[in-house]
Amino acid sequence: MTSLSLKQIVEKALAEIGVSPKLAPPPKGRPRKTTWIAAENGLGIRHYASGRHVYIVQTRMGGSLRTITIGPASVITRHQAVMVARRVIAHALVGHDPATSRQRIRNSPRIGDFMREYWEKCSPAWKETTQEAATGYRRCHIDEAFPEAFVDSLSEAEVTKWFVGLTDRSGPSAANRCLEILRAALNKAEEWGYRIENTNPCYAVRLNRKNHRNRFLSDDELARLGAVLAQAREGDDRTEQAYASAILLLVLTGCRVSEILGLHWSDLKGFRIRLRDSKTGPRTVWLGDEARELILALPRCGKNPWIFWNWRSHRPIHSIQGPWEKFRDEARLKDVRLHDLRHTYASHAVMGRESLPMIGRLLGHATVKSTSRYAHFDDAHLLDAAEAVGAAIERAMLTGRV
Repeated sequence: MTSLSLKQIVEKALAEIGVSPKLAPPPKGRPRKTTWIAAENGLGIRHYASGRHVYIVQTRMGGSLRTITIGPASVITRHQAVMVARRVIAHALVGHDPATSRQRIRNSPRIGDFMREYWEKCSPAWKETTQEAATGYRRCHIDEAFPEAFVDSLSEAEVTKWFVGLTDRSGPSAANRCLEILRAALNKAEEWGYRIENTNPCYAVRLNRKNHRNRFLSDDELARLGAVLAQAREGDDRTEQAYASAILLLVLTGCRVSEILGLHWSDLKGFRIRLRDSKTGPRTVWLGDEARELILALPRCGKNPWIFWNWRSHRPIHSIQGPWEKFRDEARLKDVRLHDLRHTYASHAVMGRESLPMIGRLLGHATVKSTSRYAHFDDAHLLDAAEAVGAAIERAMLTGRV
């Protein structure tokens, strides 16, 4: 079956519903965008710069993606377009002979081969940390997950079964990350013509619910941690001094660990730090007096550009997890992670009545939605807020004034 025969099927189907395929000339120019109808795989509306809207149907034949124009939306109703599209897709499905199937197999790669092609073309544009993490997930959980499946035949049932099993084996977070990687890859498969558009099976799978931690340090816990860090910074071990200073700077700035450990002296510009790279790209971190004085008090190591470096090896510090566990235990903070220091910074900013957009800028978030998960109040602040609102309502009821 060829694209010409499919066009003939369209014309015949239009004639049966009383619509002439010659009612309007074919649209000119490139379409601005295509809106796919979710309930009908393969049926879409193409929008042209001239203002015309045209129904199309897209299907795969012999391993090649075919797009057939049904007719203008000004003439054909949606119901009529659906009936024609279903007929075209049905003919395309039953029209495959063995030779056509072999051609489909040659043109559509297996999942493992496609993932390697996707990685070669797309991963060079990713951040180094993203590339490392995604490559690990791909090799462990995706490459061999669908050994017999081709890109264009991977179904919702196969993806769902894989996702459920992966959740049981590796946990909800790892399964979510792998599903996001596979979904992005199959979006590219549609873009490159390996799959029919709007057929990504990953969209039918619901992600596992994310369990966001609400942990942040209270004033008493901050005081205990501060005492431990002060003792380490006043000790004789220069490397331990650097560890303690890096952790204290995390508390004072709300930065991520990688952002602090990657600092160069050239990044310090007065009361600002110009991060050359971060999770959301280059950004500026504003320093308070305490944070700036902490940095300026740190010793330099000759021409070494790093702010935080190991006095024993004279090399940059790449991890402070071990020292953090030691300081955390001394401060009796058993359930606190390094990232909870960032959470603490944001939470205290919220309790200080800073707006979410302002806190988002301080933390380097791309959207306010990312910041909102840090907006947690302790019970004392909730009680203060409840009392203030209740008092205002009572005054209004008694005096008519707020």
